[in-house]
Amino acid sequence: MPLPALRPALRRVPTAALAVTGALALGLTAAPTSAQATAPLKYAALGDSYSAASGVLPVDPANLLCLRSTANYPHVVAARTGARLTDVTCGAAQTKDFTEAQYPGVAPQADAVTPDTDLVTLTIGGNDNGTFINAVTACGTAGVFSGGAGSPCKDKYGSSFEEAIDANTYPALKTALRAVRAKAPGARVAVLGYPWITPATADPSCFLKLPIASGDVPYLRSLQTHLNAAVRRAAEETGTTYIDLARASEGHDACAAVGTRWIEPLLFGTNIVPVHPNALGEQRMAERVLNALDLG
Repeated sequence: MPLPALRPALRRVPTAALAVTGALALGLTAAPTSAQATAPLKYAALGDSYSAASGVLPVDPANLLCLRSTANYPHVVAARTGARLTDVTCGAAQTKDFTEAQYPGVAPQADAVTPDTDLVTLTIGGNDNGTFINAVTACGTAGVFSGGAGSPCKDKYGSSFEEAIDANTYPALKTALRAVRAKAPGARVAVLGYPWITPATADPSCFLKLPIASGDVPYLRSLQTHLNAAVRRAAEETGTTYIDLARASEGHDACAAVGTRWIEPLLFGTNIVPVHPNALGEQRMAERVLNALDLG
């Protein structure tokens, strides 16, 4: 065959090579768009000591006043998802501390939420009106003096704790959640309920660890149910995801054995802060967040 007949085929080779090179170039220029689509979540963790994991080691040295742990559920969630975490959780926080400084030099928690925040989690409400600390302290003291018999705490305080939740905590929860949502309208905001502190019925073997009179155990359980219901209601009315821990934490209360319980008892526990989640509890709370929000 004459040589000139080969020339068209030879001319097509560089053309094809240029096409492949062009396609590769397009692929390379498209790569940043793909990387942007998989950018890590911008995650702000807010809330009280149940979010901060107060009493769980190691303690975050960034703010010792807040007694925040680097093993709290926000850190577990961030580690599992690769999220960029801003953790402003703080022990003893109340709903007002979302918009006010809790301590000198500690910014309002809602300042951590910005328009480009993707995810916000929190537990809040238990410290408003001193609900947890007042009820547990009052019932524990009454239980000691009664030798574990009767319901001295219920007899003395009746529905006063629940009335304070309805009158003060519930509206404050709605205000706090609305403030967070207003700062990041596109973010997924999730508020967790509180895991069970007491079993459903009195466990006499637990009295030395959690000195609550037998009749006050269901009383405290009912109070916690009421608080969680207020948190759920506030979440529903503000377009916030509520993560229910009632079923998941059943049998993991402060009376359960070490390695099973999520909450440490008032006495003879393993945490430096009693009646709070331990490391296992924080891990399980993180798992509930990951499952409820489908974060993989």
